[in-house]
Amino acid sequence: MSAATDTHHAAHEAGHGHATGGHHATFRGYMTGFVLSVILTAIPFWLVMGDVLGDNRTTSLVIMAFAVVQIIVHMIYFLHMDTKSEGGWNFLALIFTLTLVVITLIGSLWVMYHLNTNMMPMSGHDMQQHMPAAPSR
Repeated sequence: MSAATDTHHAAHEAGHGHATGGHHATFRGYMTGFVLSVILTAIPFWLVMGDVLGDNRTTSLVIMAFAVVQIIVHMIYFLHMDTKSEGGWNFLALIFTLTLVVITLIGSLWVMYHLNTNMMPMSGHDMQQHMPAAPSR
């Protein structure tokens, strides 16, 4: 009777789209993810509030690196994403999403850089160089 019940349970789980034998959430897993998330939030906060690195560009790059690590922590510990979940489709969707995000970010930074360069008001020195000379009488 037990074998029939197990077979019925596995068929029931598969019918609902659940992966049998897949990653199951545990309290320890959630707590590990939570602690890592708190640490990965507190360190960048400390870097900014304490002006630890002294250079804004370096601080920004370090904060972005911590953000990427935190995204990975959330995907593993809270979303339970890996290459085996849902037959690999979740991972494929992740790759597609990351591609779109990278294209959007690079395009946005490119546009903002060129707007900043091309749309800044001219200084007095630049205005004198670009203005035509007044006709002499």
